Amino acid sequence: MSDLKMIWKNDYFKTVVVIVLIVAIVLGFLFGMQLALHTPDPALTVESGSMSIPYDSVDNFWLSIAHPFDRTLSMGDIIIVEGVNPKDLNTNYPNSNIIVFHSPYDYNMLIVHRIIGTVVVNGNTYYLTKGDGNGNPWPQTPTSGLDPWDSSNPPGVPSNYIVGIVVMRIPWFGWVTLFMRDNSWGLPVVIALIMLLIVIEFIMPILREKKPEQQNRMQPQSQMSL
Repeated sequence: MSDLKMIWKNDYFKTVVVIVLIVAIVLGFLFGMQLALHTPDPALTVESGSMSIPYDSVDNFWLSIAHPFDRTLSMGDIIIVEGVNPKDLNTNYPNSNIIVFHSPYDYNMLIVHRIIGTVVVNGNTYYLTKGDGNGNPWPQTPTSGLDPWDSSNPPGVPSNYIVGIVVMRIPWFGWVTLFMRDNSWGLPVVIALIMLLIVIEFIMPILREKKPEQQNRMQPQSQMSL
């Protein structure tokens, strides 16, 4: 027991424990979100402005600041996605669901667009989609800027390509993800900042404690007067 207490009092050991706990909490949170929202992709970042609608010719960046909780999405938003049975989707445009789906042209690419209608081919339902800011903007009747797969054969997105619906929008915070993706030095900068925080929070206090101890050892003992 005494050995365990000695280990626990060691500041380096405490630092390692804190880091492991932070990593475990983050991974546990992500895994918990996957279970709760029934999708392997519960949180994504909006990477383009195709879902932004203009306000008096204001560009997408200022749109996200001026209207952070608008019903459409802006570049840099973090979106929370919930898995859904395609039969439960709201297809009644302009109040239809914003969905996340695999691109019919590239399955590895995820798209975030709104449902504008459905087409049934051989008993299978396909979902027509469009970015709110493409062509004539939402909530106008979609006559231009339609997604290219809407005119494919069969048209639209098959139901098994749908990942889920957007249930929440967190504005601005996704810019960190975009920054790291668009800059090769973005990730090293973030890692360096984390390391600097660890040094300031844990290592510096240890060094400050050791300095007085060393000074005390170097001080000569006072001589007794005869």
